[in-house]
Amino acid sequence: MHSDGTAAARGQGASTGADKLNGMLGCTGKEMLGALRNVVMNGPTGQSNGMQNAGQSTVRLTMTHSNLVATFPEIVIDRHTTVENLKDKCRLHSGTSVIDMVLVLQDHGGRNIAQLDDDSKMIGYYSPLDGWIVHITDTNPYSLSANGGLEDVSQVKKYEMSDDDYMKLDDNYRKWKAKKLEEDPTWTLEKEQMRKKDPNWEPPEKISDPDYMKDLCETEGVVVGARCEVAGGRRGAIRYIGKTVLGEGWWMGVQYDEPVGKNDGMVKGEKYFECDDKYGGMVRPNLVVVGDFPEKDLFSDSSDEEI
Repeated sequence: MHSDGTAAARGQGASTGADKLNGMLGCTGKEMLGALRNVVMNGPTGQSNGMQNAGQSTVRLTMTHSNLVATFPEIVIDRHTTVENLKDKCRLHSGTSVIDMVLVLQDHGGRNIAQLDDDSKMIGYYSPLDGWIVHITDTNPYSLSANGGLEDVSQVKKYEMSDDDYMKLDDNYRKWKAKKLEEDPTWTLEKEQMRKKDPNWEPPEKISDPDYMKDLCETEGVVVGARCEVAGGRRGAIRYIGKTVLGEGWWMGVQYDEPVGKNDGMVKGEKYFECDDKYGGMVRPNLVVVGDFPEKDLFSDSSDEEI
């Protein structure tokens, strides 16, 4: 036993969490988890120097900066940390030199509590709470962070290459494109990409007939206002029949019952009919079936017994 009797008293008293873990062969999993939790929370000696005590000795602060929009939340600071060491931590996060910064401790609402100007004092002296703010003021007018210097990418000088320098490169897109067109005058980038997937792919035939699919628009029942269903099960009403800026031939403008469309009746700057945004679409007549297509009832499949 030590002269002060401390070790003996601890050895003869209640067993510590570590002692329990060392002698738990044959115990249930629940008992072992309980002992492990005791060690984590109270330390191996059981004298409350574990996680629980560590939590009491730290505080989570948010750092803000006079020149930055960004904030640095949940910065864990030991209450025994001096203001001098806190300034160095702020430097690592913000880039502001220690000699150029003024720190102010603020509460949750941004109200100033104290100016941290005594480098020898510990943070715990000011009794900060989790969520309080350490605001950094950069006093250097030539600081890199001033006027958005660290956040405004528009201030970053972009590298620009002249056309002459670009063409001097041994391998560039323009040379590659010219070579492809020399080999195949009908070459396009789309053709290049599609033929990687299917070597036999051919571009769709360009429609040149001004009356393409006009006959489908003149069949019985195909009129503006008729209910219809578009390929894919999208229901709505026909709002336009005729030609458009999309290409030769005839088209149908449909106002859908649900926001499954691509426009509000306007296509490439031309207004063909009125509807809410995402409720309109312009499709080829062969994709439209006219008939008794009432608006779908979202609850039509529900039974009376369902809630």
